[in-house]
Order: sequence, then C-alpha cells, then structure tokens
Amino acid sequence: MKNKFKAFICVIIPILLAFVLNTKFGPLPPLLKFLNPFTGFWQNAEKMTVAKNSAIRLKGTKEAVEVVFDDRMIPHIFAKNDHDVYYTQGYITAMNRLWQMDFQTRFAAGRLSEVVGAKAIEVDRYQRRMGMVYGAENSLKGMMENPKSKAMIDAYTAGINDYIHSLSTAQLPLEYKILDFTPEDWTPLKCALLLKQMSAVLAMGSDEFYMTNIMKKYGPEVTADLFPDYPFREDPIIPAGTKWDFKPLQVPQTPGGYNEATTGKVKTKVLEDGIGSNNWALSGAKTASGYPILANDPHLNLTLPSIWYQIQLNAPGLNAYGVSLPGAPGITIGFNKDIAWGVTNVAADVLDFYQIKFKDETHKQYKYNNAWKNTTVRLETIKIRGAKNEIDTVFYTHHGPVVYFQKPEKFSMANNVPTGNALRWIAHDKSNELMTFYLLNRGKNYNDYRKALTYYTAPAQNFIFASSANDIAITANGKFPLKWKDQGKFILDGSDPENDWQGWIPYAHNPTVKNPERNFVSSANQSSTDPSYPYYINWEFGSYERGKRINDRLKAMTKATADSIRIMQSDSYSILAQDLLPTLLSKIDPSKLNATQKEALEITAKWDKFFTAKAIGGSIFDLWTKRLFIDIWDDEFTIASVPMRYPSKDRTVELILKDPGSKWFDNVNTPQKETLNDLVNEAFKYTCDSLERKYGPIGKRWQWANVKQTHVPHLANIPGMGSETLMIGGAKSTINALSEKNGPSWRMIVELGKIPKGHGVYPGGQSGNPGSFFYDDMLNTWADGKLYDLYLMQSAEDTQGKVLSRLKISKK
Repeated sequence: MKNKFKAFICVIIPILLAFVLNTKFGPLPPLLKFLNPFTGFWQNAEKMTVAKNSAIRLKGTKEAVEVVFDDRMIPHIFAKNDHDVYYTQGYITAMNRLWQMDFQTRFAAGRLSEVVGAKAIEVDRYQRRMGMVYGAENSLKGMMENPKSKAMIDAYTAGINDYIHSLSTAQLPLEYKILDFTPEDWTPLKCALLLKQMSAVLAMGSDEFYMTNIMKKYGPEVTADLFPDYPFREDPIIPAGTKWDFKPLQVPQTPGGYNEATTGKVKTKVLEDGIGSNNWALSGAKTASGYPILANDPHLNLTLPSIWYQIQLNAPGLNAYGVSLPGAPGITIGFNKDIAWGVTNVAADVLDFYQIKFKDETHKQYKYNNAWKNTTVRLETIKIRGAKNEIDTVFYTHHGPVVYFQKPEKFSMANNVPTGNALRWIAHDKSNELMTFYLLNRGKNYNDYRKALTYYTAPAQNFIFASSANDIAITANGKFPLKWKDQGKFILDGSDPENDWQGWIPYAHNPTVKNPERNFVSSANQSSTDPSYPYYINWEFGSYERGKRINDRLKAMTKATADSIRIMQSDSYSILAQDLLPTLLSKIDPSKLNATQKEALEITAKWDKFFTAKAIGGSIFDLWTKRLFIDIWDDEFTIASVPMRYPSKDRTVELILKDPGSKWFDNVNTPQKETLNDLVNEAFKYTCDSLERKYGPIGKRWQWANVKQTHVPHLANIPGMGSETLMIGGAKSTINALSEKNGPSWRMIVELGKIPKGHGVYPGGQSGNPGSFFYDDMLNTWADGKLYDLYLMQSAEDTQGKVLSRLKISKK
C-alpha cells in the first residue's frame, strides 16, 4: 500500500505541476508556456544587428516589391501598383505592431473579455452600448462603396493576414504570451473600428448634462454670464475679420422651451482643458528659403508602442512619407514632393444626448412627434474567457443607441453618459475618411487638398496645408450638422422633431482661409472663427493660450528655418501666467507667510513664466491656480445631488481681473464673507504646504519636471514596458503641451521647395516589441526637443538615407 501511495504521488505531482504551469491564473501567464526556451518570451529578444538583405515570396502580391529599412527601421515601400503598396503596408505594419493593432481594435469593439476574462466586462458593455461596432459597420459601407478605398482596405487586410499566417508560436509578440492568446485574422471592419476609436478619443467629454443642471439651478441669466458662447480672450483659427465668400443656408429656428429637458443625477466627464494639438504653416514671405514651412504636433495620450507608425509609400502616382495609424492604410499626417498636411482637433459639437420618453418598461416604443415610434434591438454577444457568453440587449431609437438604463457602479468610463438617453453621434454615420488620405497622399496642389476634404466626416479636424506653389491654407473640416445656436449645449428633448439635426453645413461653407495677409495659418484647438461665422459648430473650444502664443511668435517671425520652428515646438512660455500672475502676486500679504511661503513667493515673483524642467516657479503657479479655481467655484458648482461643472478658465480669469468684488468669491458654506484676496492667499499657502509635505524643503524636488512626472506608459499598462519619468518641461497651456502622460505624439516639420525636406520624431520607436532596440530608441531625441531627418526617397536605390536592410518581396 505504501509503495502504491508513492507511485500515486509520483504520477499525480507531475500532472498537477503540468496543469499549474500551463494554466493562466489571474494576470499571470501560464509559466511553462511563457518560460519555454523554444516558444516563450526568450524568443522576443532581438539582436542589435539586422540582416542586410532578405527575400520572401508572398502569394498576395501582383508584382515585385522592395522595402528599404533605414537606420531607424522605418520602411520605405517601393511597389509597382496600388494593390502591392497597401498590401505591403499591411504586412510590414503587422510585422512591427500586430499586438497593438489587435488590442486597440478589440478594445474598440468591446472584446477585451475574450482575452482577460470578466474583469473587462463593463468596458466591453460600454463600447458596445456606445455603438462603436455599429458605427464601424456603417463607416465600412461607405469605404466599400468606393472602388479605390475598397481596393485599398482589401489589400491592406490581405497583407496583415499573410503576416499573421506566417507566424509560429515562438514568433508571437510578447504580449500574446503574457496574456496567453493568439491573433485572429484581420478584417476590413477592424480598420473601420480603429478610425471609430480615434473619433471616440477626440470627441472628448460631454457637457450638456452639467449645463442642464446649471440652467435649472441658476437660471438663464447666470448661466449665460458664467458660460458665454464666445470667450473673452480669443485669437481664432480663421483670422478675425475674414469675409465669408458664400451665401449661407437658412439656419433652423430655435424651438421654444428647448432648455426644459431634465437630466438624471449623473456625473459626467468634463472636457479636459489645455490638452490638444498644434499646427501652423508659414508662407515663403516669412521663411529664409522663400518656400512655405509646415509644422504639426498632435497631442494625444502617450503610449508604448507609439500611437503612430512612420512609413514611406511609393507606387505609380504616389510617393508620400509620414505617419500612419497602425491598422489603417495610407498616411494620415505627412508630405510628398508637392504638398504637406497636418491635423488638429476641431472640438465640434457632433455628439448629442436626447432624453427619451418610453411608453413602458419594455422600451419597445418611445414618444416622437406626438406618436409612438418603435425601437430596434441589437443583441451584443460578449464572449468571456473562463465563463459563459453574455448577451447584452441595446435599444436603438432613430437618434441612436440608448446607452444605459442603469449604470454600473464604480465604472468611470460611464460617468459621461446619462441614463435613459439616446446618443446621436456623427461617428455612427456612413463615411469614408480613407479617401481623404488616399487623395492627400497623391495631392499636388490646393485644389487637390480641397477635393480630398470633401470625403472627410469625423473626427472633425483642422486640416493645415502648404504647397511648393507657395500656397498655405487651413480648414476646420468634417461633416457638421446644421444646428440652431446652442443646440446640444443642454440635453435635448428626443420627442420633439425640431430638436433633431436638420441637415448639414455644406463642405464648401466649412471655415477656411487661403493665403491670409498675415502670411501664416495656425490652430491650437481654439475657436474656429470670430462670431461673424453664420453657422453653429460649438459653444466652447480649447483655451486660447496656446493659439495666442503661437500667433504671437509667428507674427514676429521672419526668415524662419526648420530649426527656428523646431525650437518653437518646444516653447514652454505660459500666456496664462502672463495674464494672471501679476494680479495674483499683488494680492498676497507677505506678513502672514511663514519662511517657506515667503521663499516660494520670492521665487514665483522672479519666475520668467517658462515651464522649463527646472522651474520651481512653474510648479508653484500650476498648483496655485488649480487650488484657486477650486476655491472660487467648488462651493457653488460641486453639489452631490446636482452634478455640474466649473465655468471655463477664460471666464475665471476675466472674473479675477475685471470683477474682484464678485459675489462668486464668497464661500457660501461658511458664515463669514470671503474676498478674492482671501482665496488667493489661502490657495498660495495651501500650494506651498502641499509641495513641502510631498517634496520636503524648497529645492530640486520642487522643480516642475519632478512635480509633473511625464512618462510614456505601455498601451496596456503592463509594468516594466513603459518609460521612466522624463525630466522635461512643457505644460498643458504652453505650445509644448505636456502633462503626466499626454503630449506631442508626433512632431513634424516640412520645408517645401523644389526638393522637400522633412523632419520629425515621436516618443517611442518603430517596433512594438519591448525586446527590440527599436521599441523606444527615439524617446530621448523626442524628450530633448530634437528631430530626425525624414527621407523621402525617390527610388529604392536612393542614397540620401542610411540603409540598414532591404527586403525583396516576390510573388509565389
């Protein structure tokens, strides 16, 4: 019996060990698989050296293709037809970024639970209920109706799949091994999903719930005063005074009682102020070369792998360089021999919530135009790893999906969604943004640029343009609903047809300017126009500080070069500090400060208003103003039972500078009457005490870079795969708009001329493999504010760029 027991133990322990080592427990990968020397993570370590030349045969190509990899592992694809250039783009992008493409589209589609289990179920429900797949399906219809974009997306998809099918278990990207799953075939729908996710990111927050509550609590007079439809300080994208050379359509009349809708008691995601993007272009009159210079730095959440992927595409009629979104064909931001283009977010109001009045609890009918209208039902099957599938029922009205009837607890992504409301969002409509980039990539002049923009729907972007013919232009572009003024500023009554979107602003009427007298165009997410523009795009845009600083610099600039523009992209001067700091300093009572506070006051008074890495004054001013704004508004606009938002930074600065006796400075929750001086002094002392508690006596640890803590995390926040803290300057309201993990995701400067010269960098590298030298090799260059030359090669034999390796692809 004893021997049998020993034998049993000898058999069962290896079985149990094998089970444990091959099973995924929580966040840990199956250890035996992960550590396997032949197929595990060891296989993802890459050598520093790269094979000089290689060749493969791929049945998906029509003719021979050559790919030249330069010294930063950027592919320059030379093909003999459109199919092969996009097929190869798909293949090569997947070679470097397959897991990123997979993860981003799974996230967009609400399919993370298939990989990580039930902990992602609320994320998946949210994405499905927001209509992400529904919108992608509609966009895909638009793409597939056009022969050119259909061929483009089909070829790109085939290239990705041929790469996926070539992989062995050992060759799978590291994240697949950590998360213990394998890639599935790519589909055209995934390309559309990627573009929908970008629309979701750039739609920002939604404020109509807050605004409706504010209107109910304070009435129209106070609401109009504290939340005006145009800022006090503005330097709009289309220069003030620009004449509109079109006869506007008749704008719908504002219906009576539109602000009478009610709202559920929900908290919402506030539009985050100060985060956005910059672009500008100077005409040859302002440059040393006599030709235009274009610059773009879109600000997004920073991640490793990088959001963008650098690439050159060359085929008959096409030779363009720039960055693409991994998972979508073509070049999104870039240049060719004749033109350059870039984008910033418009912040157009193209996402509205409608309050729905259902007939009963079945939600099968809702009131519309004094009649009962049927809803439609979409059943969303959510697969969950280690559990049964869940079927989620989503009701759709003619506006769009009713996102929640009951919201999940402790799920922050749902904070910006009111219960029982239907979502009308431009991203749900049929569209074909791919054709915009197809045409821009091949564009030769201003007319080509304008034609390309007519295909673009969402997310609305300020498309900047420059050409070797010395034209510059900018257009606030997208498909904009024809709205009555302030439609969507407050929650809308979904039963009244007058609240529906009533048509579209013609593309030719979108705000645009070509070759203005000031010899430059620019945008930084501020208001598109002055108030003379005859249509409503939105009532609130990004703060004016970045745009003001850019325009101040460009007005003064002469004989500009790529290097002067490069330095400007890293400019950290604060217009907010310029506007506000002298007044704040004048209200401090030094006699009531302790030693640390007095020293901090002296440092702040001497601060030059640049948010440099070592600026202690920047740390103090940033926290001081944040605390002051809370002191001013929190007592009236943070009420647990009535979710609201603060007035804007612009309105707050106006109050401080022009109305120091305002009633809003009194804290209604205390018996005494506070003044602006009281709040300024309290906020300053709070700032100094907070910094001292966290960082000790005033010294190196108080420096702005240490307080700001900029870093670039891994896309899925996997520990050890992100960057260290980068000790660099920049702040939300400066041109170099850097916060903790948001900032310039791609910096590009293009000098137009007989031979264009491009310069650019992003915070990461070409490879998505953490075991590769090219995973983050550009990070320090980006952090230092430097740029690499971008090689627009004319042929595979062009010697202007340092060639690391060549890949020759031929048909099987």
